[in-house]
Amino acid sequence: MGIHPDLTLHPGEPLRQPIVGFAKTQSKNTANNRHSHQCAQLFHVVAGSAAVETEFGTYFVPPERALWIPPGIEHQGRYLQETEIRFLYFEPGSVAALPDRPQVLQVTHLLRELILEFMSYARVETVAGPAARIGGVILDQLRMLPAAPLQLPMPKDKKLRDVCERIVRCPAHVPALKDAALQCAISTRSFERRMKDETGLNYRTWCRQVKLFRALELLACGRSVSDVSYKLGYEEPSAFVSTFRKAFGVTPGRYFASPSPD
Repeated sequence: MGIHPDLTLHPGEPLRQPIVGFAKTQSKNTANNRHSHQCAQLFHVVAGSAAVETEFGTYFVPPERALWIPPGIEHQGRYLQETEIRFLYFEPGSVAALPDRPQVLQVTHLLRELILEFMSYARVETVAGPAARIGGVILDQLRMLPAAPLQLPMPKDKKLRDVCERIVRCPAHVPALKDAALQCAISTRSFERRMKDETGLNYRTWCRQVKLFRALELLACGRSVSDVSYKLGYEEPSAFVSTFRKAFGVTPGRYFASPSPD
């Protein structure tokens, strides 16, 4: 099934239908301006990968995952390679039961096929009839999908955020805890407490999460496990694979090769 030509044009706001589809391909190494929508948005990556920055942190969206963005949340997408995306926009009244914060979701085979089928209809056909019923099933599926651990929370305190942003830019060289605290001109104990209060993670766990996110970006771009391991400062590829498996439940190769479960 193909994408209906209607859906290659951005729908604009306010929406004219309860659920509106939009298909787009973003070029490698491009980014959107920071913006928000009156409606809710499902950001489904079919191929490629993206990192979406919000006030709640950065969310990594690899192939066959989707990012749920509630109404009014400012966000900016960065595209790490050429990325094929299927967007669904929802009237706020229809998604009251869904999360009020962004969340990465695992896309099942069923939801993927429902989205593709919905995208084959003209927008005027989605108010009633088969397309409208498909839209209703999509909403039912979204309420049941498990969240994927693909969020990197960022602190709001400026000094902490400056340190964290430097680590995000270069995760292979993570400063020791005492050095990170020194950069913020506070004690080690105060630094740890503020990190935990603002991100929900201690410093060591947060830094490990940064490395895992960068690993996902690099692996999605086709880099080898050994290359990624070396680039992120692991002594051996086996140490990287072990850390990755503990975080995601599978090895790096299986993470991208295996289809999402139903």
